[in-house]
Amino acid sequence: MRLPSPRFPRRILPAFRALGPGSVSSLLKTALDIAYGLLILMTLLACLVFAVVAVIPMDQVGLTVMSDTGGTRIPLPRAHALFGIGAFIGYFGGFALILRHLRRIFRTLTLGDPFHPDNVSRLKQIGLILAIVTGGVWLGQMLVSRLARGVMDPPSLFNLVTPAFSVLVVFVLAEVFREGARLRRESELTI
Repeated sequence: MRLPSPRFPRRILPAFRALGPGSVSSLLKTALDIAYGLLILMTLLACLVFAVVAVIPMDQVGLTVMSDTGGTRIPLPRAHALFGIGAFIGYFGGFALILRHLRRIFRTLTLGDPFHPDNVSRLKQIGLILAIVTGGVWLGQMLVSRLARGVMDPPSLFNLVTPAFSVLVVFVLAEVFREGARLRRESELTI
């Protein structure tokens, strides 16, 4: 005897398609398109600020650090300003590259082809870029903590656990997609 499966009425839990036009993946691709555009804009603005800071006089530029006893004005050397702006460019640019690959993956999902062979290399590139950005942020935080002793604690290796796990998950997903693409190829050849 077969037991009835629990079903929810459509008015309580609507059915969303995961793949194809008009699906959740097409909605997510639109959100990725908007985020990608914003990241590109932020990266270009940071490049413009970098170019301006590289040529303007920096004699009067400084930071004011406030404490309980009052404020202290610290001069901001051009090299430090350029390093900080360059770090933002690398960060925003790296995540713009990640979103670029994600947009292409979601384009294949919207077309109903999740195991497209190019998605394997896209996922591997996402993992590599994520690892580079994460390592760069950690090294940048380490450098800033050494330059500004007492202002910021140096990052620990524990701060790399979650990002490293995320990178590994992306590489495992790339292998899952590789296997899915292989199985799809085999099924297309079997008639």
